[in-house]
Amino acid sequence: MGNLKTNNIMDDFNQIKSVVLDDSNKVDDLIRDNLNTDVALISKVSEYIINSGGKRIRPLIVLLVSHALNYKKEMHINIAAIIEFIHTATLLHDDVVDSSKKRRGQETANIIFGNQASVLIGDFLYSRAFQMMVKLDNMKILKVLANTTNTIATGEVMQLINVHDSTINEDDYLQIIYRKTACLFEASGHTAALLANANDDQKTAMIEYGKQLGIAFQLIDDSLDYNSSSETTGKNLGDDLAEGKPTLPIIHAIKNCDNNEKILLQTAIENGDLSKLPIIQKIIRSTKAIEYTTLRAKEAANKAIMAINRIPDSKYKNALIAIANYSVDRKS
Repeated sequence: MGNLKTNNIMDDFNQIKSVVLDDSNKVDDLIRDNLNTDVALISKVSEYIINSGGKRIRPLIVLLVSHALNYKKEMHINIAAIIEFIHTATLLHDDVVDSSKKRRGQETANIIFGNQASVLIGDFLYSRAFQMMVKLDNMKILKVLANTTNTIATGEVMQLINVHDSTINEDDYLQIIYRKTACLFEASGHTAALLANANDDQKTAMIEYGKQLGIAFQLIDDSLDYNSSSETTGKNLGDDLAEGKPTLPIIHAIKNCDNNEKILLQTAIENGDLSKLPIIQKIIRSTKAIEYTTLRAKEAANKAIMAINRIPDSKYKNALIAIANYSVDRKS
């Protein structure tokens, strides 16, 4: 299944972002304003992680959906910043839990500043996000964001429970990535639709768009872990395997390889063993696990695009379609 394209598609991420560049700059300014504190370490670590090269796709969705649904005020800037604070807090906590050393080509905050500082400043960002939510004075949006942060936390716990579990199936894994990744993409579309007073059909469309986009994005991340380089992805090849995470390429390979290969893959997951990574990559290639993972990602991206067919055509809609295509075409 190929990607769905439009006649006016953007093929470069900076081109996509340029559609709402003024808004994006306002989001950056608001983020910096809300990082101001009299505790120097909080400002230092927060600035480091915020400025570490992320593309800020989640807040970008908020901005684009708001404009696509003809929202005319400024509160979407606040929601976009809140979404980014929540995302950044999860990164700080994730890197501690996973003992990660590299993200986006740089040392992780926990390596530079220590685990204690990373956890506590993640907590600061969560609490700052909730302070900003209260100022919105919109209970529907507050409810979505509160539920989303709880769902992310349950997803992280589910992933922790399944670390080193070589028997996890695809459905269970998809549930994990929905909770820990896709639900924040979903909340980005949902909150923007609520802010724009969208009708029920449009709200449903934006919820589905965000959910499917988030699934596509995570599936491609999974495939890149076995099919790229540290220079391209900004993290070490095989990190998921080293952390004992059974992602879709491994799940598919275990299901479709011979018995000896299955034992090797299961042992590697159970022990977080990278010593046989070249052999594992060969098994993944022979079972076409990367192609399968990419196919599932493309299916999700196409579902995202189909979901927003029901909203009016605009450059903002085109940009949302471009993000969906970008999510599966990217190399990092």
